[in-house]
Amino acid sequence: MTRTARHRMLAGTAAGLLAASLGVAVSSTATAAPRPAAISACTISTLPYPADTYRAEANAIDPSGRFVAGAALRVGETDNQYLLLVWDGQQVTAIETANGLDPVDVNESGVVIGNGWAENGVGRPWAYRNGQFELLPVLTSAGTFVSAINKAGDIVGYGYDIAAGEYVALLWPAARPGTVEVVNAPANALPTGITANGTIVGYAGLFGDETGWLRRPNGRIKPLAVPGGGATTVSAAAGHWAIGQVWLGGTSPAKVRWDLRDGSYTTLDSELGLDDVNTKGVVVGGDRVGRGSTSQVLPGGGVRINIGARSISDTGAIVGFRNADRVTPVLWTGC
Repeated sequence: MTRTARHRMLAGTAAGLLAASLGVAVSSTATAAPRPAAISACTISTLPYPADTYRAEANAIDPSGRFVAGAALRVGETDNQYLLLVWDGQQVTAIETANGLDPVDVNESGVVIGNGWAENGVGRPWAYRNGQFELLPVLTSAGTFVSAINKAGDIVGYGYDIAAGEYVALLWPAARPGTVEVVNAPANALPTGITANGTIVGYAGLFGDETGWLRRPNGRIKPLAVPGGGATTVSAAAGHWAIGQVWLGGTSPAKVRWDLRDGSYTTLDSELGLDDVNTKGVVVGGDRVGRGSTSQVLPGGGVRINIGARSISDTGAIVGFRNADRVTPVLWTGC
């Protein structure tokens, strides 16, 4: 991510398209990762979207590459009409919603999760499954947000505990539908990803002094860090990879990819955004895709034409947006 995950998730709905004891040694040895590959075969195409909308984008693609979730705006009689867009291959379904929404993830079963706002302005997460919207259960909080869903349907997120004055990590377990649980995690924890085996990653602490962490399914917590590094944020995870930023001095943080198997890390290209990573360790963000320690610019951008990669599947398909004369949802393949 180009911003910290906390700032992005708290501001995502309002400012995005629709207004978006820790003690284990960490190796400094770079872990072998996918080698840079030619991008000459990479192509961009526009995903189908409702013709009566004036802007639309794709936010997330499931690991299999089948389902894509996004959002759009349509001019209504008195105000903008928000639409959730769900693609199954090239078939798109548009669902009208009453309030602003920010889809953040979709799994292999086509379950979409996202964040919205209750009438009192408090953040309220939702899920869209089997053709129906549902509000996810929440604890008493000044706002609750979701960040990721895995293949099993487990959802992670966070809420702000007013009494404690801090963020708490939350889990909506697929095995216990209709429930939400506080997850044992460091103080002020914000989960940002959950892998297929139930490993949760995130970061914790006050702004400017964050620490990265991971939590195994058995409840064991370990740090995600870089030796000698300062404030650390974690953006996303898939398979045995996680990505984030670490302050190592200077004017900007270093971008890194961790191997969750042993905590080792690789430094990434500073120009690469940190929006998503797949199980092969390929990273996307901004106008780039990164393999190993290098990145390459995706096609479709240009003078006064902005592109943004938001999510990558395990097949290598990437989704995001292109802003030329209007914002449109796009798909990159062969990258």
